[in-house]
Amino acid sequence: MQSVRHKGKDVTALSFRHLLDAHDVKPDDLTKILTQAARYHREAKSGVRRWHEADGYILATLFFEPSTRTRFSFESAILRLGGQIITLEQGMSSSLKKGETLPDTARMVSEYADLIVIRHDEVGSAAEFAGLASVPVINGGDGANQHPTQALADLYTIQVEKGRLDNLTIGIVGDLKYSRTAHSLLTLMGLYPRNNFVLISHPSLRLDPGQKLELEKNGCKVVETADLPGVIRELDVLYVTRVQAERFPSREDYEAVKDEFCVRVETVATARPDLTIMHALPRVNEIHFDVDNLPQAKYFAQASRAVFVRMALLSLMKENGPITAY
Repeated sequence: MQSVRHKGKDVTALSFRHLLDAHDVKPDDLTKILTQAARYHREAKSGVRRWHEADGYILATLFFEPSTRTRFSFESAILRLGGQIITLEQGMSSSLKKGETLPDTARMVSEYADLIVIRHDEVGSAAEFAGLASVPVINGGDGANQHPTQALADLYTIQVEKGRLDNLTIGIVGDLKYSRTAHSLLTLMGLYPRNNFVLISHPSLRLDPGQKLELEKNGCKVVETADLPGVIRELDVLYVTRVQAERFPSREDYEAVKDEFCVRVETVATARPDLTIMHALPRVNEIHFDVDNLPQAKYFAQASRAVFVRMALLSLMKENGPITAY
């Protein structure tokens, strides 16, 4: 097993202290993060399994909602960087169960860790938490609002697969209303004004008009449709989203739209051979398992590459605050 200690910093620190919203990320930040991620990716391919940028650092992962990929990839990232983890799963073993407030938890966990990742089901919870934390905080998902690190990971896969982040036609299919991954992806890809977006959803699950207007003001073309077969041949990227059952006001509302779209082999038959199919996962029934064998399917590679992006983010964000004084 190889290990690497990089002397000095290859890039300077980021413009933000906390990463709470994709809007926090500026184009220069994107360049730094994706460049660092690509370096880690190359080194991993060459056999490196451990780095030392986070020696002596502790990451706290606080997950009040279920998570597999986000939690494990952050924990894998800090361990590979030489750091350590303290973790909380679904809040059941914390004093929040006793009635402790989220702000008090922020104060206390800041004394035990140097960086914090939080996932919570309430919109704005990460920002509330960061307001009283004394160390950098990363939003791992706050309700139906934002998931900025997933978007960073998504951009890295798009860059790897397409060789660029601009002049692309990107289709997003499924839940445009509640999908925080879609909201964050659109924000970051909307920084590139030559991108076009095809938003494919049931009428009740369309994107918030405010975000659509933001994209158009940035110079991006936005088309809304419910006809996936009719537009798939135009796409460079197809980003599939799970219909977010946990966000719906009632089970009946969810049942009415949950099976609206399913990407199948025959769906992809009319697409470009170099189409990139992505999904933040987990999937339910929106991508048939047979699609996994197609060369266009990149969602498992997408999940794997997210580790390198989160390594890059942690490595850079640790410069935003000192190690906690015990």
